[in-house]
Amino acid sequence: MRRIFSGIQPTGNLTLGNYLGAIRNWVALQGEKSYECIFCVVDQHAITIPQNPAELKQATREVAASLIAAGIDPTDSILFNQSQVDEHMKLAWVLGCVARVGWLNRMTQFKDKAGKDRDNATTGLWWYPVLMAADILAYKGTHVPVGDDQKQHLELARDIAQAYNSMFGVEFFPLPEPQILGAATRVMSLRDGTKKMSKSDASDMSRINMTDDADTIANKIKKAKTDPEPLPSEAAGLAERAEARNLVTIYAALADKSVDEVLAEYGGQGFGKFKPALSDLAVEVLGPIGAELQKLMADPDHIDSVLAKGGDRARALAKPIVEEVYDTVGFLRP
Repeated sequence: MRRIFSGIQPTGNLTLGNYLGAIRNWVALQGEKSYECIFCVVDQHAITIPQNPAELKQATREVAASLIAAGIDPTDSILFNQSQVDEHMKLAWVLGCVARVGWLNRMTQFKDKAGKDRDNATTGLWWYPVLMAADILAYKGTHVPVGDDQKQHLELARDIAQAYNSMFGVEFFPLPEPQILGAATRVMSLRDGTKKMSKSDASDMSRINMTDDADTIANKIKKAKTDPEPLPSEAAGLAERAEARNLVTIYAALADKSVDEVLAEYGGQGFGKFKPALSDLAVEVLGPIGAELQKLMADPDHIDSVLAKGGDRARALAKPIVEEVYDTVGFLRP
């Protein structure tokens, strides 16, 4: 059995980028019976930067509800929030004693997020990739759907797994393989086609949120940055046109078409015709998800129950794995 593990942080509204780059692919993987799927709302990762406790709880519910609304079936896949399963942190300490400082210092995401004031960054932000490795390896995950920005962290998880196996002379942890899927693995900002669409961007107009209604989606696409040239007839014509390429790529992903197929239909036309078509398509795809999300959020007790049941199932898988690690390391236990 191949076991997929993937997580998403409960910080800010989930965006079209999250949906096209990750969630939609998770739903597709769930339908492949050769995989056992574990999806986690990684609330412990979220506190690498300060969070309002009440807002974090609400955001955790909203992300879980978004995943369910988008098609994740919590009776088929395992869906839970990270802090419910202590084995993540138990394994993280062991793996942190295997990982090397030099490995963590090379992580470009820490350098980007810490910025010039690195001494004031939290140790959690620096140590984040070790916990990510524990998230995966606590279940002996074999495959991890990741975006481009997480590939380096997954490579570190592989290094840690290999180092653990070598240190203790075992073949215990698999080396998890990355899965980069879909036509729009990297959806860019509607205001700047050179930057990734982000739920942390100061401008709400830079992104389409999964909670946006039809009018808001249409308005954001209408005001999305473009250029004055008509669309080309082939993908090569988008090479130096970041904003145009982004909108065409979004359309292609939403329509399950290639970029060339989209340009065969809209090549030569201006954005005055293309943007309304993209708006209609985005509303058609995201509208039902948003409606189901609102319905789920009206019953927070149900969401809490789903996450608790998922936590029980996740713990049943992780507990014997971490217990064997503790025995291998030499911890004396009852």
